[in-house]
Amino acid sequence: MSPDERAIRDVIANWLSASAAGDTNAVLALMSDDVEFLVAGRSFGKEEFSAGQSALATHRIEASSDVREVVVSGDLAYARTELTVTMTPLGSGESVRRKGPTLSIFRRGQDGRWVLVRDANLLARG
Repeated sequence: MSPDERAIRDVIANWLSASAAGDTNAVLALMSDDVEFLVAGRSFGKEEFSAGQSALATHRIEASSDVREVVVSGDLAYARTELTVTMTPLGSGESVRRKGPTLSIFRRGQDGRWVLVRDANLLARG
């Protein structure tokens, strides 16, 4: 595995870890300012993502990602994963589980760090 592929896998692992810890600032640091998330029927950017994360403060998030492929070409890379996310209310209520494939595009910055720039996911209840 190349150092760049390892770095991208680390971004994915750090994202999951920070999400589980509720560390929104750490998650936001893993994405570019012009990030765009593509989900069924709409897209949104960093500001809306951040607002959504704040709304999840009342939930415990558990996620796992099976990285199926990472391809690096210069300062751009993509990763294809199978993602499972379970959101459980901290109070009472039932957990919601979503699962499905994702395709994420990363860019290496001037500082050498890889950040997420586009993310498309097809998560569905499951």
